[in-house]
Amino acid sequence: MRFPTAITLLLGTIGRAAPSHFHKQPLLDLGAERTGPIPPSQDPWYTAPSGFESTAPGTILRMRSDPSNITKVASKCSSAYNILYRSTNAAYQPSWAVTTLLISSIADELNGTQPRSKLLSYQIPYNTANVDQSPSYTLSLEKVDNSQGGATSPLVDINNMLDRGWAVNVPDHEGPLAAFVAGPREGYAVLDSVRAVLSSERIPGGVNGTSYAMWGYSGGSIASMFAAELQAPYAPELTFAGMAVGGLVTNLTETYDLKNASPWAYLFPNMLLGVTAEFPAARQYLVSQLKVEGPYNATGFQAVLNLNTSDAQATYATQNISDYFVSGRAILDAPELSPVLGNNAYVGYHGIPQMPVFSYKAIHDDFATIQASDQVLERFCAVGANVMNQRNTVGDHISEISNGQPRALKWLDSALSGTLVQERTVFGCKTEDVTVNTTQGNA
Repeated sequence: MRFPTAITLLLGTIGRAAPSHFHKQPLLDLGAERTGPIPPSQDPWYTAPSGFESTAPGTILRMRSDPSNITKVASKCSSAYNILYRSTNAAYQPSWAVTTLLISSIADELNGTQPRSKLLSYQIPYNTANVDQSPSYTLSLEKVDNSQGGATSPLVDINNMLDRGWAVNVPDHEGPLAAFVAGPREGYAVLDSVRAVLSSERIPGGVNGTSYAMWGYSGGSIASMFAAELQAPYAPELTFAGMAVGGLVTNLTETYDLKNASPWAYLFPNMLLGVTAEFPAARQYLVSQLKVEGPYNATGFQAVLNLNTSDAQATYATQNISDYFVSGRAILDAPELSPVLGNNAYVGYHGIPQMPVFSYKAIHDDFATIQASDQVLERFCAVGANVMNQRNTVGDHISEISNGQPRALKWLDSALSGTLVQERTVFGCKTEDVTVNTTQGNA
């Protein structure tokens, strides 16, 4: 396993925004208006204009009213926009990404009573190597459903945010190649989406009059945590009020060893194809090591690139993903692949979060161990980070989605309102065990 060595030097140059970064918003791309959404792989709007590489990270390249029916699906959403913006990929080269900005109809009612606008960047765990599963396309197709054993639709969280008068930023943080688990790519996409949204003039107050924070669970915690780690060198002008992360996933190799050949196995073809999406040599090596015959072969493995999440679950659940490779589990340790995993799939090695952090996780999390996340948070605390770490004595990875939601929203509300100082008499790090079960009441 190898971790970055020259990353600090790279970040010192690639993320600096030009003085003219916060520019006037361009006219909406009316030529791209449609009566309904089409998949990103088929939509010509999902392309960056010629010469975009010379623009500063976060520059708006295209913008349109969201063509889906999201304003009807999401309660209290008065308008929604797709913004295509300049960003940086996992190989530290110019790239782009898309975000969806949802404006709350409640915000107008609150403008006279709240001193600043509020923006929440919400990283959905879409966990796929299929670009057509990007939130900017799939969000309006979601159903608000609380019946799946604790697994709620992202729209449940979004509706809660909109009901509070917050604007909501939902980035396609995996980028145009669906680089799932390519942590730096995901972190840059989050930071640059916030830059783009704040410069869009769609939020009253803009960059100087808006309080903003981040939130992500599970796969969304990866994008959020990388954004927090990379913020200081890459986007030093951003000052986040806080970040909430739930079910923190810190080490995908550990997770592979724990959950391969389980119902979670569908994630691992997505993980390996996603993390190599922006590294052609690693992708070529990965594919070259797939078996060409038998029930577990290259065709079956790469089929995940065209599957939605439900179909991927049905296809790969309980499979031993190592059976697809001629060398089995050893593929993860191959010198052609392990540096890519080491540089992209491990939280805690790219920087120190500069904003207050609220982490919540079930002690008996069955997907990513509490020990691994505790170690990362303790490492941050040792060098001065501000972390509230809540460990739930009940539940697992899925149930903590619902069990943790009220606590995360309450903490984010305090962060965005600027009242964390009053509510926490001691800053620094604190770890506490709690017992919260939203389906049976709190013990």
